[in-house]
Amino acid sequence: MALPTLTKVELRIMDAIWRVGPASVREIQEALPAKNRPAYTTVQTMVYRLEAKGAVARVKKIGNAHVFGAAISRESTQRRLIDELLGFFGGKIQPVMAHLVESGRLSLDDVKEAEKTLRKLSRKDGTK
Repeated sequence: MALPTLTKVELRIMDAIWRVGPASVREIQEALPAKNRPAYTTVQTMVYRLEAKGAVARVKKIGNAHVFGAAISRESTQRRLIDELLGFFGGKIQPVMAHLVESGRLSLDDVKEAEKTLRKLSRKDGTK
């Protein structure tokens, strides 16, 4: 199944579900940061939209409340977002890396970790 495209608000709600695990709409709303927290009905609407997109699923019912769990992983969602971002740059990573370096968001430790990962992948592929 293809990963759904998610809006910023949907990603915020997914982040809450990934952090707290399966939760009711009220628990999801309360897990969102207090600053700019959406109303309960807004969260409820967004959870139902996420369910329609296949991003969350009802895992059980307690009284009248449904408990929703993530049906997609944080990692697969992150990968999709990164792929979409790179698509805006024609698939080239250099402009993104340059921005990360210039903005100070890419540290030497990040570069060393990336090099370690590249070495590990090249050993798996049998290339040097």
